[in-house]
Amino acid sequence: MKKEQVVHCQFSVWYPIFKKHTIKSLVLPLPQNVIDYLLDDGTLVVSGSDHNSQPIQTSDAEEDIQWSDDETTATATAPEFPEFTSAVLEAINALGGRVFPKLNWSAPRDANWIALNSSLQCCSLSDIFLLFKSSDFITHDLTQPFLQCSDQDSPDPVISYELVLRKWSELIPGGEFRCFVKENKLIAISQRDYTQYYQHILKQEEQISQAIQEFFSQHVQYNFLDEDFVFDVYRDSQGRVWLIDLNPFGEVTDSLLFSWDELMSGGETAYQQQEGPAFRYTTSEVTVQPSPCLSYRIPRDFVDLSTGEDAFKLVDFLKLKKRQQEESEEEENPNQ
Repeated sequence: MKKEQVVHCQFSVWYPIFKKHTIKSLVLPLPQNVIDYLLDDGTLVVSGSDHNSQPIQTSDAEEDIQWSDDETTATATAPEFPEFTSAVLEAINALGGRVFPKLNWSAPRDANWIALNSSLQCCSLSDIFLLFKSSDFITHDLTQPFLQCSDQDSPDPVISYELVLRKWSELIPGGEFRCFVKENKLIAISQRDYTQYYQHILKQEEQISQAIQEFFSQHVQYNFLDEDFVFDVYRDSQGRVWLIDLNPFGEVTDSLLFSWDELMSGGETAYQQQEGPAFRYTTSEVTVQPSPCLSYRIPRDFVDLSTGEDAFKLVDFLKLKKRQQEESEEEENPNQ
């Protein structure tokens, strides 16, 4: 995998080529001060200026909480990006009020656990920032996009980072497939959500494979800038195939139900033997696996505390901390 191949897989590079066959999207330049904010390791503070604020009802239990008035306590404030915020809100409204966000290459799929709805659906810049600042995938885009390239001795291409907003669409995970192309030949197709068993894939294996092959030969083959690449598609309930994303042909891209060794070395042989791409999917509930993104998550209670979703958990937590502090003071001063 060369650095040039990674550059070609940027959204703004391939989207104009396949615009008719993918989801409507808008691309906004990402200002340097926003990039700096996303990479800041400090406390996660997200501006709420683009949200409709609503009064929060307090309970009697909250009256028992003693808040510290220590003058040394630092107050974290959210940075403001008025022009960028305005542009993002305008784009979101143009796309129907709900969007799926990503950067040049990656979406924050590893961070949906932190959103209140456990979804990547965003309605404001605050929603986007919350996901982006919690995502290792986004950090990788911003800091190490060429990490696994074979031509490390060559200088890194200059990247203009962009915020990609895609019109929100309710995609059924069982309709998503990843396709591997080598020397402009479709050599392999994998179920995208391989952690689950979808009965319809087993029943419609031939139709699905044929639909994807026809889509590739009619709209994708020889139209992309490289001859080796990976593309994701979605087959809807009507049988129509849509292009979702393009990725480099290399280990930086998840090979799902294949291994990169067989894709690199045996893919062409398998193609010739089968007279078509190898198609793999989860064949029974016995082979169901946990989602690989689970490793990025934290306990549910931590999420509730950090987002304020459960105010009573926050109250209990503060009371517990107060009690622990009092017990600690008593142990230090037993004679008082």
